[in-house]
Amino acid sequence: MTTAAEAPRRRPSGRYAVRALGNWMNLSTPLGLLISRVGGCRVRRGPRRLWLAEGYRPAFPFARAFTVGNVLVGRGRWSPGDTRLLAHEERHSWQWLLCLGPAYLPLYTLAMAWSWLRTGDRASANVFERDAGLAAGGYPERPLRPLFGGGPVGGRRVSPPTTPRARSRSGR
Repeated sequence: MTTAAEAPRRRPSGRYAVRALGNWMNLSTPLGLLISRVGGCRVRRGPRRLWLAEGYRPAFPFARAFTVGNVLVGRGRWSPGDTRLLAHEERHSWQWLLCLGPAYLPLYTLAMAWSWLRTGDRASANVFERDAGLAAGGYPERPLRPLFGGGPVGGRRVSPPTTPRARSRSGR
């Protein structure tokens, strides 16, 4: 009987190799490594051909963690207990691949703007964050606001003026 230490290491499946190669070729992983270096991170190999960058210092972007290609960038240290957040960020690495690399940035920005318009925050209606799992990424799910006919952004209606002149024009 072989122990876990004696068992041969299993190589990650082919899909992870495809993702790693694709994100390297579309230049998103090199960009992620550059961002992590500029951000003062320590970088180490992670699971499933990912890179884990730890100790990101700049204030932007405003997130506990973010992903660029196959590089998962975190403000703190990645630990084995971060399974939900790791899975969330790993899903973003697949999104980088499907968006052909740097095209992800303007698409994500548009999705973030749409989410802010519809919910008042950047994640609740963001198709990329919803696909990666809102709760796993630490985002609350906010309700949708009306787009049209609900008054100003935020869905608040403005009451009509109540001066005597305004009432006389309305026929009341």
